[in-house]
Amino acid sequence: MDEPIRPNPLRWLAYCYGAGLPARHGSWVVHDVTTRTWQLRHLVRTTVQLLPIGVLLYLLIPGPVHVKALSVLAGAILGYFYSVAYMYESAEHRVAKAGYPVGHAAAVRERADEGTRAAARERYERRWRR
Repeated sequence: MDEPIRPNPLRWLAYCYGAGLPARHGSWVVHDVTTRTWQLRHLVRTTVQLLPIGVLLYLLIPGPVHVKALSVLAGAILGYFYSVAYMYESAEHRVAKAGYPVGHAAAVRERADEGTRAAARERYERRWRR
């Protein structure tokens, strides 16, 4: 796989909101959704999506501060819930937009986890199956 080319901040922001990236960033998209911290990256993208809406709602909802804050918090919790529920599908969709087949991200993550699982299995066998 070629060296990932990171998008500039404006393109990354558009990517967070679902825009596709040019073909030269395809390997970076795969890296983004398959690296060790891919789930954290997904939550950061979700935060970038929810933050402007939350701030806008907080400013526009009339009423006491605590009611506005809790209303926005409840909406954010719901947004994070659905984001986490569809995390794997979202990752596959991003990879498909970058020109890779559906299932490519899962396959890359699976290959990366093989060594970790083998080491964990060996530790388990050594400890419990002497």
